[in-house]
Amino acid sequence: MAANIGETAAQQSQQAQQARGTALVLGVSGGIGGEVARQLSGAGWRVRALQRKPGGDAVRAGGIETVQGDVMDRDAVMRAAQGCEVIVHAVNPPGYRRWAELVLPMIDNTLAAAQAARATVVLPGTVYNYGPAALPLVAEDAPQQPRTRKGAIRVELERRIEAATAREVRAIVLRAGDFFGPRVGNSWLAQGFLTPGQPLRAVREPGTPGVGHCWGYVPDVARAMLELIEQRAALAPFARFHMAGHWDADGTQMVAAICRVAARHGLTIKRGAFPWPLIYVAALFSTTPREMLEMRYLWRETLELDNTRLVQTLGREPHTPLDTAVEATLAGLGCLPSGQGRMAAAH
Repeated sequence: MAANIGETAAQQSQQAQQARGTALVLGVSGGIGGEVARQLSGAGWRVRALQRKPGGDAVRAGGIETVQGDVMDRDAVMRAAQGCEVIVHAVNPPGYRRWAELVLPMIDNTLAAAQAARATVVLPGTVYNYGPAALPLVAEDAPQQPRTRKGAIRVELERRIEAATAREVRAIVLRAGDFFGPRVGNSWLAQGFLTPGQPLRAVREPGTPGVGHCWGYVPDVARAMLELIEQRAALAPFARFHMAGHWDADGTQMVAAICRVAARHGLTIKRGAFPWPLIYVAALFSTTPREMLEMRYLWRETLELDNTRLVQTLGREPHTPLDTAVEATLAGLGCLPSGQGRMAAAH
């Protein structure tokens, strides 16, 4: 009898995955890619990941099939996408480097695979697309006149996705602010505000007081993407959405939340300015500081995302309270005292 029950449970799980379909996640080792993969798997999808070096937290979480290969290899992407209804394109060159060289070939390979598999492409978008003409409150159809090289690349990337809809490719783009979360190490919060891997002692503030800044808590962003994927058949062929996320209206609320969470864990922290002068010096010798300087305008000018279309489509925007999200992030980054914050990280 017990064996029959086990077989029934396994059959039900397999049937649920078949009903949901198969999704290929590119960039599963990154913060947003890994979170989307976990949530898709938890929702009953069969999830496949293309990785140069199979492994990582998202894969170890279970339920994720890995295929070895490189996103720059079109044949590898097309093989991995066979039988997939959805391709999540969450891959980016690491550390801001080699964007001009890698970003567009990556999306071209994804689009070719999506056309062959008749799959929907899902893209975590950025605010880099927008320059001063669109500010301060930005809707999906605002003019995209970026002032940076990376912004121009993102505009071209989305243009190629939209053009692919003429070849029967469907796409969902969800733009959000600066990512943060328990498993997001490559972010402004993790690298600019604090030092991961040690109890929090100080927090650095890169923004100009009074200038608003938008943040995207990755578990919330992934949840919104999952819900949009579930509704993909009813969406426009090229569907774009903005996520309000955590809106820091005066540029001080994120740091205030970090201070509140630190105080609850018995930590006294110092607030200080981000060392922009040192970044200017470092930019003379290194690529990453140069790229950081290029994006500094986002800390000097207010850019808020209008989520009206997303709310109309989903009925509401997934939203974790700020202090809860910050506590989970600090715990995940190893910035709370040892043994503390585990419940927050699990949340």
